[in-house]
Amino acid sequence: MERRTIGATALDVGAIGLGCMPMNWAYSRSDQRGDRSLRTVHAALDAGVSLLDTADMYGPFTNELLVGRALKERRGDAFVSTKCGLLVGDQHVVANGRPGYVRRACDASLRRLQTDVIDLYQLHRADPEVPVEETWGAMAELVSAGKVRALGLCAVGARSARRGATGANRDGYEGTIRQLERVQQVFPIAAVQAELSVWSQEALVRLLPWCAARGVGFLAAMPLGNGFLTGTLTPGGGFERDDPRARHPRFTAEMMAANQPIVAGLRRVAARHGADVTPAQVALAWVLGRGPHVVPVPGAKRERWAVENARAAGLRLTAEDLAEIAALPPPRGSWD
Repeated sequence: MERRTIGATALDVGAIGLGCMPMNWAYSRSDQRGDRSLRTVHAALDAGVSLLDTADMYGPFTNELLVGRALKERRGDAFVSTKCGLLVGDQHVVANGRPGYVRRACDASLRRLQTDVIDLYQLHRADPEVPVEETWGAMAELVSAGKVRALGLCAVGARSARRGATGANRDGYEGTIRQLERVQQVFPIAAVQAELSVWSQEALVRLLPWCAARGVGFLAAMPLGNGFLTGTLTPGGGFERDDPRARHPRFTAEMMAANQPIVAGLRRVAARHGADVTPAQVALAWVLGRGPHVVPVPGAKRERWAVENARAAGLRLTAEDLAEIAALPPPRGSWD
């Protein structure tokens, strides 16, 4: 698989990562199986994937434990990315950026992951009650202590900007860029993680160029549009009650039906590349094409999907393909 680097740290990763969250948190919980998820991680590593993305809040904690089971056998094959800064309570999530908590959270993640060092430690959310410089300073101390190799930040803000704007003209990442400018004064940032896909292109306006100009890696979250761009979801099929898509404005039966032309366009592009090429692979190849510093991190619960996603790294879209994707109608949600 093609290799890419995470920012100026030159940390080497495969061109496509594996988002581990769906394996045992949030999406379709009745379909989550520990042993099957472990096999999925191994299948991804066998296919050339190295970046495993998790967080202490997923579960909470159980996702890191799952990844740790794989790392116990194959630490040398994996680039480990986890996150801190969010606490999960009963029906709520709160930020905690206090330095003492950050240090304790890192030690706990190291134990669960069964490793001596975390390759990329990301701040999941900034705590509004703690200056982000203080939180980032504590994270930088973890690098100095040898517990962490590089630091990253998860972006917030784009979703609220979608109302009243369309396509790549939306830019809801002003707050994130301000945070990035502040933390850069404390310690270099290696990577930013934010949503980027064919149907969610807000990051292209300012956030992705900001990263490119500074040699900062970009981890593209939700590159398959929460599963919609795979073409495997049926409008009106419904979601389990605790699945976040059950409350997402783009996943009502009406909006899923309205957005089918996007999937149809990805299918047409895939068909030009062969019967075994899928819309999901086209969607991932499009994300990869946004820049050499971009690493899509699709989630997967099954071996089949993890391997299919990894193979997208070998797909090269033509000018005709890119023009067709660019001409697809903008996505719609119930706010539109």
